[in-house]
Amino acid sequence: MSDRKVIRRALVSVYDKTRLLEIGTVLSNAGIEILSTGSTAAQLAKAGIAVTEVSTYTGFPEIMDGRVKTLHPRVHSGILADQTNPQHMAAIADLDIAPFDLVIINLYPFAATIASGADFAECIEQIDIGGPSMLRGGAKNHSSVAVISSPSQYDGLIEAIKEGGFTLAQRRQLALEGFRTTAEYDLTIATWLGESDELPQWFGRIWQRENALRYGENPHQGAAIYSGGPVGIVNAIQLHGKEMSFNNYTDADAAWRAALDHTDACVAIIKHANPCGIATATDIADAYRKAHECDSVSAFGGVVAANREVSLAMASQLAEIFTEVVIAPSYEAGAIELLSKKPSIRILQCELSNISRVEMRPVTGGILLQEMDLIDAPGDRPTNWKQVSGAPVDAATMKELEFAWRSVRAVKSNAILLSSNTASVGIGMGQVNRVDSARLAVRRAG
Repeated sequence: MSDRKVIRRALVSVYDKTRLLEIGTVLSNAGIEILSTGSTAAQLAKAGIAVTEVSTYTGFPEIMDGRVKTLHPRVHSGILADQTNPQHMAAIADLDIAPFDLVIINLYPFAATIASGADFAECIEQIDIGGPSMLRGGAKNHSSVAVISSPSQYDGLIEAIKEGGFTLAQRRQLALEGFRTTAEYDLTIATWLGESDELPQWFGRIWQRENALRYGENPHQGAAIYSGGPVGIVNAIQLHGKEMSFNNYTDADAAWRAALDHTDACVAIIKHANPCGIATATDIADAYRKAHECDSVSAFGGVVAANREVSLAMASQLAEIFTEVVIAPSYEAGAIELLSKKPSIRILQCELSNISRVEMRPVTGGILLQEMDLIDAPGDRPTNWKQVSGAPVDAATMKELEFAWRSVRAVKSNAILLSSNTASVGIGMGQVNRVDSARLAVRRAG
């Protein structure tokens, strides 16, 4: 016996009107009764699609600039009635309430509003109340109701109507997506209200899985990549190459952060999350050459990040060396074609953007949250440095010290970085005492 649920009655109330008239026409042609609100109902009616205003159905007008329009027992009883429960059906029948089989809702664009820099009052008005209530009600009652929470689900809805309704498994999946939508919505609001505190009393975040990876740090570990926002390595565009691995992502992130620590044209080469070389120059190809010279052995199979467009000259150098990943904000015409001749290289394009102000580290039973180690603290500025001994330092030496200071942040402790001509020449990292790190850096510097 099929568990498809025939759709006879739908509630439609959407902020995003994408494909609204198309969906309204499909529902109407299928003989599905449509109830709707405000501007959604107005657009449907203007297009000649039969629709009943919710305020007409409830006998209660929309009030307070639309703050109250669907928060009514006749609406929510129709959404929450379990159509397999005789008592539920008798209760709504006594009150002349018909059940809904479909709820199409999308929410006020709160995240987009706060991102636009809108003032506090405008942001408050974009907190949806009725929409999440209807989504949650329909999702809870998915044994009887299908909930559509995004225009991206419309193709599936059209197909389901052709097939005689959604199956129970499909309704359960739609319910899951509905609850995810409201959870993310509420987390966004809670985070915004508490954003003045860098280390808040309560902390929540939602990540969306972007891709399952072949394996984790080691072949026996499962892994996936999740996105928590529109910027950063996770959202880089891959222009060429095999699928990114777990280790590719960790090294690419370390390389990208190291390159962005510098305002001059910079290249960072990373292997196992530590730099093989970092250098700045007036020309990005020269920066790559200097970074590679620091440790050409370790750079083999490394990850390269540039904070400027990759020129043809830099691409020509890269093409001579086995490189796992190259990441940059853009590529000069012909550079991608040149690099693509190496089938194993992964070419990423990533938008230059601000890095998150906080970072998390999992520990048993919870997480550690700390302010991100960015090169912007008062003590990071050479103008605030105080010389306490020795001969006066000239401007060229001070510039070299600033480069070394900015670069050593990317090195794992205990960290020693020796530099010359704004390029690392010896790096000692990850040792349990500074003396061994210094010896390693000196030995590599020759």
